[in-house]
Amino acid sequence: MKRVPDLPVEILVGGRLSDIVGQPLRPYSHEAIAFLAELSRQLLANPAIRIYPDLAGFAYWCRKANLQRLARGRHGQERRIGRGIAFHIAPANVPVNFAFSLGIGLLAGNANIVRVSGLRYPQVEILCAELARTAKQPGHERVASMMRVILYPHDDAITAALSESCHARVLWGGDKTIAHLRSMPVSSRCVDVVFADRYSLCVMDANAILAADNETVESLAQGFYNDVFVLDQNACSSPHLVLWRGDETDVNQAMVRFWEAVEQLLLSKPPFPVMQALDKYTHLCRVSIMLDSCMSVTRHQNLIYRVRLKELSSGIEQYKGQYGFFFEAVIKGVESLKTIVSERYQTVTCFGVDPEEVIALVVEKGWTGIDRVVPVGKALDIGVVWDGYHLIESLSRVVADC
Repeated sequence: MKRVPDLPVEILVGGRLSDIVGQPLRPYSHEAIAFLAELSRQLLANPAIRIYPDLAGFAYWCRKANLQRLARGRHGQERRIGRGIAFHIAPANVPVNFAFSLGIGLLAGNANIVRVSGLRYPQVEILCAELARTAKQPGHERVASMMRVILYPHDDAITAALSESCHARVLWGGDKTIAHLRSMPVSSRCVDVVFADRYSLCVMDANAILAADNETVESLAQGFYNDVFVLDQNACSSPHLVLWRGDETDVNQAMVRFWEAVEQLLLSKPPFPVMQALDKYTHLCRVSIMLDSCMSVTRHQNLIYRVRLKELSSGIEQYKGQYGFFFEAVIKGVESLKTIVSERYQTVTCFGVDPEEVIALVVEKGWTGIDRVVPVGKALDIGVVWDGYHLIESLSRVVADC
């Protein structure tokens, strides 16, 4: 097995790069599950978990019960083994993403070298401290030998050296970044799992909101908040477009009820930084000039900007906002999505709309986009299936007998 060279990087978790053990394990190995479950226990006991909901989300994801549930659905994984060493390049806009990527790499049976962003998020520091603490505990020596979390500035020479030393790469980033990374030479057997720019939306049924009790609407608002505001609308799965199914009268009433609930929730949170409001206003001016389909604008103080569209038209995904900037439109049914969906579309969150109805359209009509359909509140829930990849299968290999 090719040895990873020692390179001028900062090691945040683990020892020297050249000492990493690349011998793979089976998917959902006892060692990987035990390590991640202990990491979950330590994170859930950390007081910081109350401050960072994304950290809490990861801690709950790697609980032993959840990992065992994933393992029960592995369908013939006993004939699989990890590919060897996986090199992960985590995105800069989602702090906890690197930990999910690492966790999935371990569950697939791989040794993992994970490059985190140079942005010093508190969540990254907390996770690295807990990863290092768990790795030092008795019984976790095997997983500790297979894990490195590193930091280095953008440097093609280092990235190329690591790419040539690995058996799989997990690449997160914008389209230009991904194209550049894929141009680098890799070993002939290396597999790339790529997560580039994506666009997501929410579909809600007006009658369902009007029929819901206050508790349900408040819970819906909380779920929508988690999908959007926890990561400032930066996640690829956070919705930027809200589509309302129903007639105009019902939709207008449902909009008022829903957005008032979201506004009240936001008012209970710490105030937004001034620059976020300025960014939203600047973006509003820009799209008002560039988009002919803009019909009206509704502002909820500086918390939410809503741009009503006359009609759905392709290319709306080019106008992503942040911090609570949304486009809205009325649709008669989910089949209206055919006018906008392209391969860039990833997640559809739903309320009052049967996810199976959307999934059936994607499959039966052969749409090139939409990889996930989940309830509102579940947009950020990363699973072993993501962006259309089954990650455990993509990051492992089958030992066949025929």
